Amino acid sequence: VGSIGLSSCSNEVSQPPAADAGTGMLTIQANGEDFVRQGFTTKDDWQISFDHVYVTLENVKAYQTDPPFDPQQSDSLKATAEIGTDKAVTVDLAEGTTPVQVAVLEAPAGRYNAISWEMVSSAQNPPLEMIGAATKEGETVEFSISLSEELGCVCGDFVGDERKGFLSSDDSADVEATFHFDHLFGDAETPADDPLNTGALGFEPLAALASNGQLDLDSAGLKAQLSDQDFQTLMAVLPSLGHVGEGHCKETRL
Repeated sequence: VGSIGLSSCSNEVSQPPAADAGTGMLTIQANGEDFVRQGFTTKDDWQISFDHVYVTLENVKAYQTDPPFDPQQSDSLKATAEIGTDKAVTVDLAEGTTPVQVAVLEAPAGRYNAISWEMVSSAQNPPLEMIGAATKEGETVEFSISLSEELGCVCGDFVGDERKGFLSSDDSADVEATFHFDHLFGDAETPADDPLNTGALGFEPLAALASNGQLDLDSAGLKAQLSDQDFQTLMAVLPSLGHVGEGHCKETRL
């Protein structure tokens, strides 16, 4: 089966399994982690909590690859099987206490060791919308931040305490698209000179734009009101949201 490039996602739903491989049910999940579900303190000491974090995903696909795909070493993956959905799905990463379901698909049995997805605008939703509140030294800012930038991610194997993607015939397994929101805001529990924090926007530049404790801006408003440096910082770090657990991805602006 041919290679897939970073900006190319096939509309083909799956490759046929080997005659004796069988099929199982593969769940594709999206995970904003406890940063989103429980809140955290940003690098500039704002205690941030989210009511909703909506991401709109399209062309979400899981792959069996041979050789294994390493996004830090290669620009394309060689899929021996793939499964996915090409329709846009909006999920709330702040919902519940566990990763949220994007799709459940009948899939060829085997080892799913790569995943790709696109964050896109739909008729109703932007690629990313964050709604919540941030508090610091008695000041609270209620925010609604909508970002229109569309992104693509191609990722290798999930990296975490639990292995994912092993699908046996007549069984079930899951793979995960992970989103690291500490990359946007930084993390007070990480050293200030860590690249995570030095590259992050933080929340202070956003809080400075609030009026009467309210902040409601989209990408155009942020570009107009943030300093050029702060807006470029936001745009530079935005693609690094995408991960597979702690595993890295190749990210592109669509």
